[in-house]
Amino acid sequence: MYKNLVILLMLFPVLAISQSELKGMVMTKDEAQHVALEGASVYWLHTDVGTMTNEKGNFSIPFNKENHQLIISYIGYKTDTLDIHSKEFFHHLLIESNELDEVIVKGKKSNINTSYFGAHNLESISEGELLKAACCSLSESFETNPSIDVSFTDAVTGTKQIQMLGLTSPYIQLTQENIPAIRGAAQVYGMSFIPGTWVKSIQITKGAGSVINGFESITGQINTELKKPDNAEKFFLNLFGSLNGRMEFNTHANTQVKDKLSTGIYAHVNMRKTKIDANEDGFLDSPLAQQINILNRWKYYDGKEGWHTSLILRYLNDEKQAGQTDFNPDLHKDGTTFWGSEIKTKRYESYFKLGKVNPDIPYQSFGYQAAYSYHNQDSYFGLNKYDITHSSFYTNALFQSILSNTYHQFKTGISYTYDNYQENLTNKTYSRTDQTIGGFFEYNFDNEDKLSINAGLRADYHNHWGFFLTPRIHIRYQPYTKTTLRLSGGRGKRTANIFAENQKIFATNRTILITPNNGSAYGLQPETAWNYGFSFLQGFQLFERKGDITLDFYRTDFENQVVIDYENPQEVSFYNLNGQSFANSLQLSGNYELMQNLDMRIAYKYYDVQTQYKTQVLLNPLQAKNRFFVNLAYHTTEKENGSQWLFDYTFNWVGEQRLPNTESNPLSSFKIPDTSPSYTLMNTQITRNFNSQFSIYLGGENLTGFTQEKPIFGYDEPFGENFDSSLVYAPIHGQMFYVGLRYGID
Repeated sequence: MYKNLVILLMLFPVLAISQSELKGMVMTKDEAQHVALEGASVYWLHTDVGTMTNEKGNFSIPFNKENHQLIISYIGYKTDTLDIHSKEFFHHLLIESNELDEVIVKGKKSNINTSYFGAHNLESISEGELLKAACCSLSESFETNPSIDVSFTDAVTGTKQIQMLGLTSPYIQLTQENIPAIRGAAQVYGMSFIPGTWVKSIQITKGAGSVINGFESITGQINTELKKPDNAEKFFLNLFGSLNGRMEFNTHANTQVKDKLSTGIYAHVNMRKTKIDANEDGFLDSPLAQQINILNRWKYYDGKEGWHTSLILRYLNDEKQAGQTDFNPDLHKDGTTFWGSEIKTKRYESYFKLGKVNPDIPYQSFGYQAAYSYHNQDSYFGLNKYDITHSSFYTNALFQSILSNTYHQFKTGISYTYDNYQENLTNKTYSRTDQTIGGFFEYNFDNEDKLSINAGLRADYHNHWGFFLTPRIHIRYQPYTKTTLRLSGGRGKRTANIFAENQKIFATNRTILITPNNGSAYGLQPETAWNYGFSFLQGFQLFERKGDITLDFYRTDFENQVVIDYENPQEVSFYNLNGQSFANSLQLSGNYELMQNLDMRIAYKYYDVQTQYKTQVLLNPLQAKNRFFVNLAYHTTEKENGSQWLFDYTFNWVGEQRLPNTESNPLSSFKIPDTSPSYTLMNTQITRNFNSQFSIYLGGENLTGFTQEKPIFGYDEPFGENFDSSLVYAPIHGQMFYVGLRYGID
């Protein structure tokens, strides 16, 4: 039923456009593309007939043959006079004026913004939101956002994972500037490899993403925009230290090499040398770690000719040591005196983007993207060894234009992906090469008034799967100015890299079982799922203060899935789905300004995630059905020199979670209840901006100090058959306090 509905929506007819008035679009240049200019004045010369452009840059004005000189103006841009003799839709590009006196207009803008326009359910997170928490890495950048859930993968490595719409990060497409980035071998630790201070903004798309970025997105897409050398600080310094022994150093330096060429160097170093075992189980609460991360970025922009080029080069070296407090890798590696683990990762990346906007036809552009990465991880977990090498190449070429007018736009192109995996387990080696080539076409209709439609289709050929199609559609309907309804549906397909994505299984003594099914990866078939849902956004004004309420519901239905089965405490099984598997996600959230400078964000989430296991359908383990979230943010009025106080507080309530079955464990001490207790988390941060350049911040996480009791099974016999650190449902660290400073020169 649902699949038929999506197919019918894909065939939604193109609507006719009424042109009883003169209509057009006003734009300006921004890097490699032309963007809409909101608020431009449009009027007929020597008349009082005029209008303003909307958020899409579009306008509509009564047409009279007696009037043929149209004036278009905007503060900071050169005013233009156009000779108009027909009602034909047109585009006009305003050029910035460098001869006007500077006028600074300050206004309040939310750090998390969901637009009333656009077909996709897109949420934008600004740099200001990222500064409201410690935000040491991308994996820690969602603490103040209710759309993303953050939890620990296991009790040994301290790795954080994210979830969206009730499913873990492998089902989310993670991109860097719209290029697939965190995938394959980097899936588990990759988000900790992107420092928070490098991030300019984050865009979260719920539901099936755009076909332009590939076919792997199932529950949504998270795109990260890094800072660019031509508009970031000339110099930036961030120092961070926490009471659990973590220290961090970040510095950026950007410079304009020539008129059109700029470059930046970004360096990140973090380390933890202090051994902490607060729960006294003999294991480190957080691994000892050190990371060196260096990025060099180049940007070339020629606004006159419409060329834009970007090149990113990055090197990463990350090392972690976990396990028992007395473990010394020089003495105890490969032995059974003490249990220990080391994870050593080296990664090289390069990204290249080329864009060209036709100066004579501003709605027409060409883009090319290419990315290469080499990821090498050498690791062991006790006596379990796991090494992986992943070489990846991605390229994408696309063309964008219109059909008759800008109400009807399209993007089309081709892409190619190459992945080579070499994995070595303690007693077995796995290797494979995946190659995919495909084409895509995406149509976008937007009459800027009430209706937007984004419909896309991919056709790909995979060297193991053969030929397959990926349809997706997003629809926005806006019956009133502050009321927006959205519908979406689409299909996603991916290979489950069962070891790279589930490395917590190595920090157990479970037996690993794989049931082959004539597939190309570990003998398993690829995962395929449909995602569909709706969103309702309503803005309001109460006591002369703005607010909004959002209701989202999404469902993911798996046609095929690789089931990860922990229901036998002596083993972990991987097998293809034989039955139903689905995830229902409901979120009700709101934003409101309680008083001047005090904003509240509140959300309730309900998840129903069920999978057919070997004998019955069960709720997915370690997934809370109910969650409640509150964020309060207050700031004093900013003074002329930029001095200001900022206060932030976040409250999370996490409901009960089903725990995997442990009845077959021989001793009662290794048996746990069917469900976990609910718990609350509270985080806070205070920031003092002394001026526009220098600030100090201090904060605390898990203020109540709640931790999971005995997060490691069999910690006193780590080489025994009951040792298991994978059943983590709550924090494993108690209170954590930190302090830091930021200094930047624009």
